[in-house]
Amino acid sequence: MMITSDQWVERQLKMRKNIHMGGDLVGRDHPQIVPGRNVIAKTYDIAQDPKYKGIVTAISHLDGQEVNRWCNLHFSIEDLLAKQKSTRCGIHNCGFCIQRCMGNDGLNALYVVTRELDDKYNTDYHKKFQEYIKYFQKNDITSALAQTDVKGDRTKRPGQQKNPDSYVRVVEKKKDGIVVRGSKAHITMVAYSDEVIVLPTRVMTEEEKDYALAFTLPADHKNLHIINRASSPRPRKIFKAPMAECGSSDAVLVFDDVVVPWERVFMCGEYKEAGRLALLFANYHRHAYCGCKPGVTDVIMGFTQLVAKYSGVEKVQHVKHEMADLIAVAELIYAAGIASSVNAQKSSSGVMIPDAIYSNVGRRLAGQNIYHEHDVLVSIAGGLTATLPFEDEFINAETARFLDKYMLRKDGVSAEDIHRCFRSIGDLSCSSFGGVWQIAGVHGGGSPIMETIAILANYDLQKKEDIAKYLAGINNPAKKDSEIFSGEEDDLDKFRKFIKAR
Repeated sequence: MMITSDQWVERQLKMRKNIHMGGDLVGRDHPQIVPGRNVIAKTYDIAQDPKYKGIVTAISHLDGQEVNRWCNLHFSIEDLLAKQKSTRCGIHNCGFCIQRCMGNDGLNALYVVTRELDDKYNTDYHKKFQEYIKYFQKNDITSALAQTDVKGDRTKRPGQQKNPDSYVRVVEKKKDGIVVRGSKAHITMVAYSDEVIVLPTRVMTEEEKDYALAFTLPADHKNLHIINRASSPRPRKIFKAPMAECGSSDAVLVFDDVVVPWERVFMCGEYKEAGRLALLFANYHRHAYCGCKPGVTDVIMGFTQLVAKYSGVEKVQHVKHEMADLIAVAELIYAAGIASSVNAQKSSSGVMIPDAIYSNVGRRLAGQNIYHEHDVLVSIAGGLTATLPFEDEFINAETARFLDKYMLRKDGVSAEDIHRCFRSIGDLSCSSFGGVWQIAGVHGGGSPIMETIAILANYDLQKKEDIAKYLAGINNPAKKDSEIFSGEEDDLDKFRKFIKAR
């Protein structure tokens, strides 16, 4: 089922206060939290909009009911493609990250791995997780995803840390559940989520089996502490704008001997699969970025084109070339996501796993270009991005008459529209809020070095070497010509079948 944004906000306001911010214990109605909450509310609003039907909504593969796309499991290539499109559309409605993709990526990764654990160890994780998914979809849940541990000394493994709680771990197993202690960092949107999905962050050894842990909790669970920071565009007094109503929160999440009921535990000690789950989530999330980042670039591109037109320089050759750069980045990343979807493989659970090469090259390209995109925007916009007078001066009668006269640029464009344009660009590129999201553009979902590692780990460079040997006439007795080229032919055949099926 799908609920309205009002129903979701009402549910949020009933939650226990466990958010620490600005030295106080605050609720989900705190003014600094509300802008981030507004972003999630938009995901509920657009799901009610008929024009987004089938894009931000989906038909559940579990019971045939219509669900929010961010509660969906990806049982087909079309599901993966729609996930990309829904994320891009969502960003067009708020101006930056829609945030719900992280929880959805965690759902899909757990659905795959819990089935693999059951098959290997005869556990009941998958059966329990299927029940959790039913609850998740029935209640249209919003979930944060907690993966990154605080890690302590980066030169030491989890089991070598002076502080054993540098990674989240099991400290006790009880009849009613497990007792968990530790902390996760950089946790986006947990201050306005219904649930938290917790996953391991890396490969574990047998000695580190207490860290091989996956579970879910209500976001206001007892002994769960959210140490939060929030950011948003500068509040508008008169010149209201959709982007200015949105924001984000990130938190250090502390598990202070939290009791997790067994029915919510989906990995506990299976250390050999901890890395599998960590990397699979990363793959899903980098695939999500192949829809998210093009949406962000769309926003940057839109403001770049708008400010160029307002300044009368949109036809200048170097401006057109800069716009071509933005188009190329957005669409190449999106194309990588499409390729990752089309080349997805079906897991034993039935859920599709995106191709890791394409999802990682797309995410890597995004992280490497985010500052270049902002450079294009501010170079064309100019210094007024940083020096625009406060909104009050556009309201005050004494100063407004001067600004109404001297802000004018191109004929036919009002001073107010120019003011609105530059204030929004300032929020994107010249504010604390803009700074947060530029860094998120580099490090969200893993910094470029992590994508580099994933690409090199998954890419078959030997096959390319074999091609070079063949072309150079170098004897390669271990390989037949058909073996050298079969991979590329298989991919092409697969793509042709997919296009024909559509």
